[in-house]
Amino acid sequence: MSSTYSACAEQVRRLHSAARQLEAQSRLLQLPPLAGREWFELLERKLLPQMTDDAFLVVAVVGGTNIGKSVIFNHLAGCRASATSPFASGTKHPVCLVPPDFAARYDLESIFRGFELHEWSQADAALEDHPEHRLFWRSSEVTPSNLLILDTPDIDGDVRVNWERADNIRRCADVLVAVLTQQKYNDAAVKQFFRKAAEEDKAVLIVFNQVLIPDDDSFWPIWLRTFCQETGVQPEFVYLAPADRRAAEENRLPFFVGQTSNQPHETCSLKNDISALHFREIKLRTLRGSLRSVLNPESGLPAYLTEIERRSAEFKSASDLLSTHQLAESKDWPSMPNSVVVQEVRLWWQQQREGWTKKVHDFYNAIGSGMLKPFSMLRNHWQGERTPPLEQYRQREWQTVLDTVESVYERLRWFAELGNPLLQPRIEKLLGGKSRVELLELLKTRHDLTDLEHEIRDLVAIEMEGFRQDSPQTFQFMKWIDHGAAAVRPVTSVCLFVTGFGPAGHAVHQVAASTVLQFAVDIAGGTVSAVAGESAISGAAATSAGFFEARFRRLHARFAAKRASWLARMLKEHLFGDLPDELQSATAVPHSETFQTMRETMGLLESSL
Repeated sequence: MSSTYSACAEQVRRLHSAARQLEAQSRLLQLPPLAGREWFELLERKLLPQMTDDAFLVVAVVGGTNIGKSVIFNHLAGCRASATSPFASGTKHPVCLVPPDFAARYDLESIFRGFELHEWSQADAALEDHPEHRLFWRSSEVTPSNLLILDTPDIDGDVRVNWERADNIRRCADVLVAVLTQQKYNDAAVKQFFRKAAEEDKAVLIVFNQVLIPDDDSFWPIWLRTFCQETGVQPEFVYLAPADRRAAEENRLPFFVGQTSNQPHETCSLKNDISALHFREIKLRTLRGSLRSVLNPESGLPAYLTEIERRSAEFKSASDLLSTHQLAESKDWPSMPNSVVVQEVRLWWQQQREGWTKKVHDFYNAIGSGMLKPFSMLRNHWQGERTPPLEQYRQREWQTVLDTVESVYERLRWFAELGNPLLQPRIEKLLGGKSRVELLELLKTRHDLTDLEHEIRDLVAIEMEGFRQDSPQTFQFMKWIDHGAAAVRPVTSVCLFVTGFGPAGHAVHQVAASTVLQFAVDIAGGTVSAVAGESAISGAAATSAGFFEARFRRLHARFAAKRASWLARMLKEHLFGDLPDELQSATAVPHSETFQTMRETMGLLESSL
């Protein structure tokens, strides 16, 4: 095997592996499967198993209905190997004769992919109907050591399964013995079959069977010329077989060389002529022809890759449509009451005290609490017990959740009405799934179980630890908290976007980029960004009270974003499911490593041609 041929064989194996991987990755694109695509069938059933250093030929006897294919096959076999029938559509399954010990040296299943192989013991086994694609085989002492000879089902019958079996044989074969008659040389199905064979550069031998010699001497050249013009076939040899049923049944049918001169017809041995073919040249020719079909820009692998790119672009358009229109907007997402935030900041600060300082502060805090308790009891007696600030926040936030869910459903209905062929059925499925009432009941249960105090406490701890590391002015910040924080009440708006392709505005606050929804958080009067960090704070506000106010607003922004993240996760899990993730994955297929491997390997194979 030459180095070029060896490299080509390795590239074919690489291409097949990558094609299977790409098919799995492209599942979301909803493309037709690779199985059944002509280029892939050639890759898997011809190139992959037969690109070896062994020059054996697969010779298939093919043709239309009731034209004596099995007679020609028996002549090649040297015995009545295949049953013959005067009725149409006799052979239902292909049969194959292999040289002695061939099955021990080669994997027949890899050569005849798509068939269920059975050892052939009865001549009429191939005449029985079975839904499976069966291939019957047996060893023959008279078969040349490098020939596999097949008899095949009709290529023009009404039974579609026969067409599929004949197509599979065409892909596997190197040499086709085309059996034609006066009635079957110009049949549409026959011509279609051989057009594909010509495109794959198969070696073709033509046998005109049931010829009246010498009466048809002036007609068969016209049949031949018409057939070749209609199919593009350029036959290696042309033979004539006379109409002699008795000789055919007794396997003594003579074959004559097809020649247009007035010389007497010369008999020949069809089997000897096939055995004398230049095996390696024909093998390389048919493999090269199959490879050209695989790489055909209009119907082969390049067209498949273009199909993936086009389909992926459609998914990108659908994803962009979702992401460029916000699903919901809350103009004023509720802020955690300042009293709660201040209390948590002070609590954190108290936990940092140690030793004598801690004891003094704890003592006076206890005295202060005791002195204020009677006043609180008296106020509750005359004004009624006040709702705790955290509970007030919970109620306001739940109303925001209700408004947001309503906005999301309205937007989904709008998307469905746009008629996007990819989005519409998916959105309708979302709207027809879990009802809005069920979703709200679930959200209400989860919302009531949320420990808001724990969440704000954790966030304050994170912010204060970061602040302590970043700034030595913590003490001034605490003084500012004590005196001025109560006056700060930032207005927070939250916009929800789908899939992560959405706009990154001037005030984007991405807390949960891995969730289905991203959200922009805008704090009126002091916009900050968690992504940009301190650089988002203007220079004018970076000192003194402006700086501390910005830090306080940032804490509010982060908490609002965290709560919006909770809602985003709930909507992903219980409403959107995998839809946005699938859209993103589908758009990424043409940029995958597997796709690039396919392109690279395709280029190498094209250069080898």
